[in-house]
Amino acid sequence: MARRKLLHAQDRRGLFDIPTDEESLIQHYSLSPADRLEVELRRRGHNQLGFAVQLCLMRYPGRTLLPNETPPAAMLNYVAGQLNADPCLFEFYARREETRREHTAYLLGYLGMKSATPQDRRAALLAGIEAAATTDKGVTIAKAIVGSFRDRRVLLPAINTIEHLGLTGRRIARRRAESAVLSGLDPEKLRTLDALLDVDPSIGQTRLHWLRSGPDAPGADNLVGLTERIAFLRSLGINPRLQARISSGRWEQMVREGDAAPAWLAEDYGASRRRATIAAQIIKLGQKLTDDAVMIFIKLMGRLYSKANNQKKQRHMDARLETSQALRLFLDTIVALQTANDTDEDALATVNRQVGWHRLLQIKPGLEAMVESAGASPLVLAAEQHGNIRKFAGAFLQAFKFKSRRRHDPLLAAVAALQLLYAEARRVLPDRVPVGHLGPTEKKLIFEEGKPDRRLYEIATLTHLRDRLHRRDVWVEGSRSFRPIDEDLMPRPAFVALKEENQLGLGVPSDCAAWLAEVGQTMDTNLKRLAWQARFGKLDGVRMENGTLIVTPLASNVPAAAEALNAEITEMYPLGRGPRSLAGSA
Repeated sequence: MARRKLLHAQDRRGLFDIPTDEESLIQHYSLSPADRLEVELRRRGHNQLGFAVQLCLMRYPGRTLLPNETPPAAMLNYVAGQLNADPCLFEFYARREETRREHTAYLLGYLGMKSATPQDRRAALLAGIEAAATTDKGVTIAKAIVGSFRDRRVLLPAINTIEHLGLTGRRIARRRAESAVLSGLDPEKLRTLDALLDVDPSIGQTRLHWLRSGPDAPGADNLVGLTERIAFLRSLGINPRLQARISSGRWEQMVREGDAAPAWLAEDYGASRRRATIAAQIIKLGQKLTDDAVMIFIKLMGRLYSKANNQKKQRHMDARLETSQALRLFLDTIVALQTANDTDEDALATVNRQVGWHRLLQIKPGLEAMVESAGASPLVLAAEQHGNIRKFAGAFLQAFKFKSRRRHDPLLAAVAALQLLYAEARRVLPDRVPVGHLGPTEKKLIFEEGKPDRRLYEIATLTHLRDRLHRRDVWVEGSRSFRPIDEDLMPRPAFVALKEENQLGLGVPSDCAAWLAEVGQTMDTNLKRLAWQARFGKLDGVRMENGTLIVTPLASNVPAAAEALNAEITEMYPLGRGPRSLAGSA
């Protein structure tokens, strides 16, 4: 089996290879006057160049020059250019191995660095564990380890050693996270987690697969199926607050592993990893199924009113012939009344003769039905679908505990009344029910006959519940999407703790001294870049001659065609007469 690696080849090159781009060369390999003085103390040209290269490599990336190693040409040229040396001299450097070792020993003292000790490796391992507590990415862990060595001014050990430290740190972080999730679970619950991977004869599949395959299409049966899965998850007794025991990054990594691993592969995990992965899946599935159930409820209630509107339109379409006949009869009646008025005849006799009183009486019931249908409230039309609502309303209401910021929220009181109604299998509402959440029109319709109408009251209450769930004014426990808005914000204790640790990530340090040091370093890098570009003639319009900075005057950037157009437009305007002076006017 191939040895497990922490880093990809590209990551290894980015962390440990000698940079060759201009920005990095200026930032890391610019020699100070003190550095050049140390270099000049070496007698021969090739030793001066080799000493300078060693000095640069020990500063960044933080290692010594390897035996028979030749740095990239870009780095050699940059360092040699600062010394006015020929880069080809480097091939004569360190033909005596003692020379390279002596330079290394001297530079350790000059730079205040040292070789890695067991204490340094332990500190680097702790940094790797801390980084691995939030992520599984090898490059992030390796950067933390390398940063620990650099902070302690220690030469970087071999790449394999750093990778070994990273793999060890990641393994320890995983074990700690697994232990944190499983701590407090009794043996019975652990056996319950293992049983989720066994095929249940009653459903013909593992319970874990059954939970994962919850439907998400809007439908009454699908919503009931989701509530059954949610009830099963709650029966397992896994507290969702276990998620808070580990960092969000490590938790998401654990969830991703569980999503990618089928049941048969999860059985190959060690007991601790398998059980922690299943526990993470249970908590994640509880949130997902809750979100799916609430979303399906919202869609079903929206579909209810869509169907009611469609039925209303269809009734209008079906009644077109009756409407046309009624309008024709109404027109004939108006003509008859107009005739009676013009001839001073009896209006009723004229209508009876030209239209027929019996025809008007025959069409009256149909007209009353048409008028009532046209003015019907959407709530009344939606109540016609109450039979479909009953298929899922009871299961949905009893599956969740609804919460609100409002004290004594009348909507929650109404929801509790419906929950009790379904729990006791009662079909009639009590005479007194919460109505504070209803509008005046809804109250009038519901209490039109004195006692509250069960269908209208239930649909009106569920409609208000849908609207407030959608705008997150009401939420349910265990949901990730439908929760109070302030839970998306950072808790105050966490904010205070991060502020004290200067970990808010605001982009600037809160410590003035640290900010000044950062600004000073940036200015130093920019000045080094400016000096290097000026020395080698890389500044646009600026050059150095005998130590004098010469700036080329800016030439006009206006094209000749534009100048010609300006002259043409100027000639098109008449000459204006300026104001006379006060002396002339006098």
